[in-house]
Amino acid sequence: MLDIGVNKHRPLREIVYEELKMQVLTGQIEPGSRMMEVELAESLGVSRTPIREAIRQLEKEGLVTIEPRRGAYASQVSVSDMIEILEVRADIEGFAAQLAAERMDNDAKGRLYSVAERYAQAVRDSDTDAMIRSDTDFHHIIVEGSNNRILLNMVEQIQELVLRFRYIYYDDFRRIEWMPREHQAILDQIKKGNAEGARAAAEQHVNKLKTVVASDYGFTK
Repeated sequence: MLDIGVNKHRPLREIVYEELKMQVLTGQIEPGSRMMEVELAESLGVSRTPIREAIRQLEKEGLVTIEPRRGAYASQVSVSDMIEILEVRADIEGFAAQLAAERMDNDAKGRLYSVAERYAQAVRDSDTDAMIRSDTDFHHIIVEGSNNRILLNMVEQIQELVLRFRYIYYDDFRRIEWMPREHQAILDQIKKGNAEGARAAAEQHVNKLKTVVASDYGFTK
């Protein structure tokens, strides 16, 4: 049920849209599952009209597929999609880490260290939600630390795809138990101010993810 009270100054259609979008991105609405207007309306405590409007908007964004005479479904995320996301991330985040090593101030380095510690603790606790939040924060701080507005805007454009990928990828703990060490390797190079080392560590980190995903799903390209 939506808490409309805290958002009473915003249009209901926006609130419903954002809620459904987050449910799709985080896997609460699983890829390929049918989005029944009546059930969604009842679960959120709203009429079917804002549900219908939200589904149409999500279709425009590629998060929902509407099939004639069959209904609306949360879009599937293919292995190819995941590989392509990681290919983009390797290049962008490697460059961001290179710039961050040259430009990141001590305050940002301190925040990056704290987030890396939170991530490592989340892995020890097997806390998936905390892992995803801290993983997202870790990479975002690095991009912010590049002090490059264009680069930051580029990352924000693919952030939703990356978030959806993370919720799919983190369903298997064995895939990420080694990641704290790789975060630490990136952090160490940034703290040293080693631009090329930071780029190499960041690229290696994302490329390892790509290799594991391809191996797990038998993907070849």
